[in-house]
Parts: sequence; C-alpha cells; structure tokens
Amino acid sequence: MSADLYEKVKQNPKFHQLVVRRARWAWGLAAIILLMYFAFILLIAFTPQWLAEPIMSGSVITIGIPLGLLVIIVAFVLTGIYVHKANTDFDQINQQIISETEQ
Repeated sequence: MSADLYEKVKQNPKFHQLVVRRARWAWGLAAIILLMYFAFILLIAFTPQWLAEPIMSGSVITIGIPLGLLVIIVAFVLTGIYVHKANTDFDQINQQIISETEQ
C-alpha cells in the first residue's frame, strides 16, 4: 500500500469509527469471558466442596461440571457474536472506507 493511500485511509473519520467500535466490542467481550473464567477459578479455590456436590442425589455429575461447560459454551457464543458483528457491521464500514478511498 502506498503512503498516500495509507494516509488517506488513516484520515477517514469512518476508519476511526471502525477502530473504536472494533476495540470496544473486542475488549467488552473479552472482559465478559475473563470475568466468568476468574469467577469459576475463584469458586474452585474457595468453595470446592460446593462444586463437588452432585447435581441430584445419586448422580455422579457434580455442580462444577455444568459450570465449567457453561464457561466453555459462553466463550464459543461470544466468539460467534463477535464474528457476526465483524462480518456485518465492521465489514460494511470497511467497504465504505475502501470505496471512498478509491475515488
């Protein structure tokens, strides 16, 4: 990419909007998963006896297993949300920037 084209993209207000929105989404979703993960780790550290209780009497599945699976599932869901947002809104702004730059 030429320096002139790079500067033209960098000066575009939509580029700044794209950078801010992508960062806000990425940091927000990362904060959610990190909070869930650390909350789960803190539960393991401070209440292991509660996590070791069976979910029903006579069951071999403990409370910790579905909670751990929930953390994993939420990570996949949040990744899917970000990918959807990137493929719709962010790509649309990106295409607008490209079309304005090519003019």
